Amino acid sequence: MEKENSTTTNEFILLGLSETSDLQLLLFTVFLFIYVISVLGNVSIILVFRYSANLHSAMYFYLANLSFLEICYISSTVPKMLSILLTEHKTISFYGCAMQMYCFLLLGSTECYMLAAMAYDRYNAICHPLLYGAIMNKRTCVSLICGAWLIGAVNALIHTVLTFTLQFCGTRKIKHFFCDIPPVLDLACMDTRINEIVIYIICSSVIVGSFLLTMISYVNIIATILNISSVSGRKKAFSTCTSHLIVVILFYGSATFMYVRPKSSYSMDRDRFIAVMYAVIAPLLNPFIYSLRNNDVKIALCRLVK
Repeated sequence: MEKENSTTTNEFILLGLSETSDLQLLLFTVFLFIYVISVLGNVSIILVFRYSANLHSAMYFYLANLSFLEICYISSTVPKMLSILLTEHKTISFYGCAMQMYCFLLLGSTECYMLAAMAYDRYNAICHPLLYGAIMNKRTCVSLICGAWLIGAVNALIHTVLTFTLQFCGTRKIKHFFCDIPPVLDLACMDTRINEIVIYIICSSVIVGSFLLTMISYVNIIATILNISSVSGRKKAFSTCTSHLIVVILFYGSATFMYVRPKSSYSMDRDRFIAVMYAVIAPLLNPFIYSLRNNDVKIALCRLVK
């Protein structure tokens, strides 16, 4: 049944993280700092890979691609959030909102399978070390990256088209800091059960499917590590995957909570906080997690700075 006061929507109003005016400047300062540090950190990883000959391997190729993805990912939401925090003009056009949703879903879905590809890389490095160079050649690496982007593009297109072909009600206020699926669906005048079913099925397939692929790699990795006789050998083998495993837990935990659940459990205030974790904090932490736990990256960073 359609809601009352339906109208043609040309733009939306993003309410942001908080509607309290006293917090706007503080939030702007905090998230500007986070954004700058995140971009600089991820750019540093890309430069280290580009200009360090000893890091031209599959693992660092994936890490550089993940860093590029994270720059795009955080840039799809934070600049607009900063603009609505600093000014009274909090609107976003209908097509601007659709584009933001598409880009965000594209990058988020791509990251799911990028992390799965990185887990597969670690699986081959630890379980098949003698064949690693042959298996993880340039063609394989590029194919896995392209496959991740293709899955992300299809997933984002389906959700964006289904969402923005709905009719929206008179209220245009999105209770979020960007155009995510749940808060936009909340404004629809039409029955959104089909959208909710599609979200649950496709997001479950993308998130849970890539997570299972990642976990299959790690089950085999752990089994192989446990069969290594020396303690130092087990420690060295496991240290090569702990950074990636931390990123996997952080990203999948928050993304699963956000999308793979019924609409009845939505809480916009809580969801905004969860969204900050995977849309803003994760891209900030990733370069530090990888660089601080990797001696090769730390040495390369020092050389690059000097």
